[in-house]
Amino acid sequence: MSQEEQSDHSAAHGASKQKVFYHLLANTLFASVINFTVWFAITFYAYIETKSVFVTGMIAGVYLIATMLTGIWFGSLVDHHKKRNVMAASSLASLVFYALSFAMYLVTPEHVFQDQYSPVLWGFIVLLLLGVIAGNIRTIALPTLVTILIPATRRDKANGLVGTVSGVSFLVTSVISGLLVAAGGMLYVLILALVITAVSLVHLFTVTIPEKGIVHAEDMPKKVDLKGTFKVVVAIPGLLALVLFSTFNNFLGGVFMALMDAYGLSLMSVQAWGLLWGVLSAGLIVGGLIVAKRGLGRNPVRTLLLVNVIMWAICVLFPLHGSIIPLAAGMLIYMLVIPYAEASEQTVLQRVVPYERQGRVFGFAQSVEQAASPLTAFFIGPITQFIFIPLMTTGLGADLIGSWFGTGADRGIALVFIITGVIGLAATILALKSKYYRQLSRKYLSAPATTTEAPVAS
Repeated sequence: MSQEEQSDHSAAHGASKQKVFYHLLANTLFASVINFTVWFAITFYAYIETKSVFVTGMIAGVYLIATMLTGIWFGSLVDHHKKRNVMAASSLASLVFYALSFAMYLVTPEHVFQDQYSPVLWGFIVLLLLGVIAGNIRTIALPTLVTILIPATRRDKANGLVGTVSGVSFLVTSVISGLLVAAGGMLYVLILALVITAVSLVHLFTVTIPEKGIVHAEDMPKKVDLKGTFKVVVAIPGLLALVLFSTFNNFLGGVFMALMDAYGLSLMSVQAWGLLWGVLSAGLIVGGLIVAKRGLGRNPVRTLLLVNVIMWAICVLFPLHGSIIPLAAGMLIYMLVIPYAEASEQTVLQRVVPYERQGRVFGFAQSVEQAASPLTAFFIGPITQFIFIPLMTTGLGADLIGSWFGTGADRGIALVFIITGVIGLAATILALKSKYYRQLSRKYLSAPATTTEAPVAS
């Protein structure tokens, strides 16, 4: 074959892999939309039925604990099986859990769901969350597919497209979940979940991913290899520090998960709140598209930390005034920069971690990073409900700062956001000055772009 023919063949092969990547992005979009819809909807529905911040905090806590416990296992599944097979298993598991939830919803009287201590309510919530959690296998598999299908020099931009898909998911989700819950409780949500999950499962079997086989290191046992994965992580200078930094951020981020819906719903109706999140989620799309167009710069590690400075500064500023306008403005900027943070971490891991370990390392990162969040989500709801809300309603806080800060339940939640933002901002500034930041930056910049290429079918 001549050099020109080889070039044409290589170009055609690259275009074919890119087409597969777009199909997988579209499939993931459908699956993510329905999983996010179920998650948003059950949070909205439970709060509307019970009027309890405690319930929203517990929902976030249950989700995060399950994510933490399953991340390493899911990563092992991704490394030990064909990527399409694990993604299909993910959709099938979600379909089963949603079907069980649908049956349970049909036979349960509505008043049962109004009792925040009802075992039936919590059984229903757990079934739905299991369906959502099964979809997390995709969040581990997709970055490894970027390694397979996209050249190293373009992976940051591909990761930007992944962020755009997340943005579209949130946009569609936040709108339809609020509208569906307002129209028919969880009934229409569950019907849509069953239909869309089944369609995405069928579509997966029309996509062929060019893998020769499962790639294993010679010393890699075919099991959940936590010890070996940890050795890989600590062997890369600064990588463990990056994971721990993200863990700390998620510890604080649990505050958002537990309280944001309660805060928003205290300011506006569920329909308006859902529509607002639809508008705000456009920020994720725009941010992802900017990353896809312009990349992340020479050093994604620095980009990640600078983005966190912006995010935590926003968390301090938007709650200062009890109005939907600063909340919307702050969250729009927050959404714009989230794709930078996610794409930065993925791009760093794809460059510095050997391909045969990437599923496990992504799973390890997911588990460890989520480890602290359940503590926040479980405790912040009760702490806010029983300490900060009374503090800013009739307590000392209302007396001291209520004249300018405002009083009431929403201002108690706002005070928790501000304290969280101050802590997060301080931690990020310290991270920027640390030796671990410099170590990982040097490792990323010195790593050859070809070291993590995956062997694929020609």
